[in-house]
Amino acid sequence: MCSKLLAFFLLISGTLLYAQAPAWMPDMTQQQTYTLHRSSSREATGGNADYRTVTPGQELTVLDEDGPGMISHIWFTLADREPYFMKRVVLRIYWDGEESPSVETPIGDFFGQGTGDTVPWQSEVLTVSHDHAMNSYFPMPFARHVKITITNEGKESLGSLYWNIDYRTGIQVPKGTLYFHAQYRQANPNKGWTGEWYENGDPMVNYRRNPDGKDNYVWMDAQGHGQFVGVTMSILQNQDGWWGEGDDMFFIDGSALPTFIGTGSEDYFLGAWDFGGAAYSLPLNGAPLVGKEEAGSRWSVYRFHLDSPIPFAKSFKATIEHGHANHRSDSFSSVAYWYQAEPHAAFPPLPPVDDRIPTLQFVGGPGNSKGPYSPGSLTPR
Repeated sequence: MCSKLLAFFLLISGTLLYAQAPAWMPDMTQQQTYTLHRSSSREATGGNADYRTVTPGQELTVLDEDGPGMISHIWFTLADREPYFMKRVVLRIYWDGEESPSVETPIGDFFGQGTGDTVPWQSEVLTVSHDHAMNSYFPMPFARHVKITITNEGKESLGSLYWNIDYRTGIQVPKGTLYFHAQYRQANPNKGWTGEWYENGDPMVNYRRNPDGKDNYVWMDAQGHGQFVGVTMSILQNQDGWWGEGDDMFFIDGSALPTFIGTGSEDYFLGAWDFGGAAYSLPLNGAPLVGKEEAGSRWSVYRFHLDSPIPFAKSFKATIEHGHANHRSDSFSSVAYWYQAEPHAAFPPLPPVDDRIPTLQFVGGPGNSKGPYSPGSLTPR
């Protein structure tokens, strides 16, 4: 479908360099033979009302096409007055006539907007701009059929939904091609094992052990064979201090113990030192939203394994601790992205819409109690 290498010529300080473009980009020096199509929200008669209104409870199909083919680009922008509307509008993608979607996530979370805010960022495969435009460049091949739906689970009408979806036909989808998947998860809140701590460095916290990942936050849990390519995650702090002392742990092909373990949350997301107190986005990793280290702060982070997707033959479980050995009770929401052979295991039910709204929780601990050991009573901030 795509060439493996596209060379750009850069002349820097008199030296000729070759930069490799992403492998999923077509080679622009070779004639392409696919046919490009677009599904859009355009007004069918040619007028200028190029948007759709989606009423409460309505499911709108935005793409319904036979294959073989491949989606190469998705663009959405939405406008609504209802608070947290991007947590209330759900994106689903179905491949080859399946009944269980391979993508099921609030549309904001798919684009890394899990806090409900519009946070600009840019990566190789997902981008969000300050003007509420959201783009996906994940290659999404399909052999027989694709259906994409948008469902408004809010209480008010979604006033303006715009989309452009570019897809190719006239291509071959080889047998064994892996299909794109994306799964939403949340913990509002994560349940830490204690509310009786003053700071992350307490001995009772530091000397705790978690060798098997019990009670970790789960990004995804898949059956079958495929490869994990990344995750976006949003955090609402329910407690003071640094939320990111947790280690990432991956379990491959049914392993009871982690196949490998990281060294801290910001380390997994390829940052350092609590992300240095400033937001940034890079091609494969970033922290587009960085808050203060106190209860009520919001953060968003991402990492893509495009350099080395993590393969699995039978099963795959990706997790991260919430604080060292899971002592903290912050709220997480996330979308994991991977490719696998169909059929896939059914996803956990999407949480009810009201439960998806990030809300400060009464969990005890620093910044969240009237006294040092009185969980369940939030100090007003």
